Amino acid sequence: MYPAFGRRRLVNAFALAGPALACTRLVQAQGQTAPSPRIDAPVVDSLSIQVVTDGAHDVFISGAQAPGVRVERTRGFSGAQLNRTLRSEWGLSLFLTAQMGSETRRYLLDFGWTSEVLNNNLELLQVDVPRIDALISSHGHYDHIGGMEGFLAKHRASMREDLRLHVGGEDAFCYRHTRALNGAFTSFGMLDRRMLEAARVRPVLSEEPIVIEGMAFTTGIVPRVSIERVLPNTFVEFGQRDGAGCDVTKYANHHFTSAELSGQPAPDQHLHEHATCFHVKSRGLVVITSCGHGGIINTVRRAKQVSGVDRVYALVGGFHLAPAPEDYLNKVMAELKALDVEHVFPMHCSGQNFLEAAKREIPQALVLCTTGSRFTFGA
Repeated sequence: MYPAFGRRRLVNAFALAGPALACTRLVQAQGQTAPSPRIDAPVVDSLSIQVVTDGAHDVFISGAQAPGVRVERTRGFSGAQLNRTLRSEWGLSLFLTAQMGSETRRYLLDFGWTSEVLNNNLELLQVDVPRIDALISSHGHYDHIGGMEGFLAKHRASMREDLRLHVGGEDAFCYRHTRALNGAFTSFGMLDRRMLEAARVRPVLSEEPIVIEGMAFTTGIVPRVSIERVLPNTFVEFGQRDGAGCDVTKYANHHFTSAELSGQPAPDQHLHEHATCFHVKSRGLVVITSCGHGGIINTVRRAKQVSGVDRVYALVGGFHLAPAPEDYLNKVMAELKALDVEHVFPMHCSGQNFLEAAKREIPQALVLCTTGSRFTFGA
């Protein structure tokens, strides 16, 4: 269900998306209040983010350190691995390791486009896959879920029996489509419940913020409260067919139009895309957007709101600003500067346009990223 706290704000802010959202109506029952969701965000001693898959592997990237962050670069391989190297592709996958006292938790966030690249890089980076505590899917785009099935086929037998995949809600399971130049829709895949069941992976759906394995927490649904809007990307098909897809009866407060229920793809608003966050002791929040279709400013504000932590130490991931027009990008950059985020790590879909703007506007905060890099916050 859409929690009561967000429905009215979502309606008001989603209007910024314009005609593309005309058929999407989220409502709040008359007379309901809108309390802000809060969680008790765990405080971890340290957090490591290893970039397993991103769009490029630059062996000559600078090894310069960022204040308060240990930056490690993977230059290449030798000896027995001389005939192999890290591979890159359009997509994102991150291996997260958090420590709290003597306890450690490990997470795999997103799975890139193909399992061939994902499994190759996991092996070369010596990621201890059997010790992964939980899987997280940020949203249902193929460049973030495409490698999942092959990853599970190779590794599931060695992993914990009660393995869970955390997703933001039912919308993650919808069929996605792109549009060809001739106007025809082509499949962009979908997160398949049948595959998860066969692999004995339990999906955990939550539109509200939750704590995952005692150290990470999610933003839950991201209200659209800034100047940001969802930039054009995929189309979504509501409903189920062939035993897969999203169940519209689980959208308790979404009033679907007959056009939406007809199976005709509609512009995707990523209603259940969520961010993964950590509260690092003596540092602040590390917010991982993955793609951030709902807006990086909206996402950061949401993380601060649900955790009660005002300081954002790092913003990490894809920012989906590659398709942004210049005036829109400038407005987002101005909002980002006002948030005073200490470190910004753009990956994946952030865009060369964002990188150039960041070099100009927030050079002290910018940290360049590449496949194989590892960033450690805290101890």
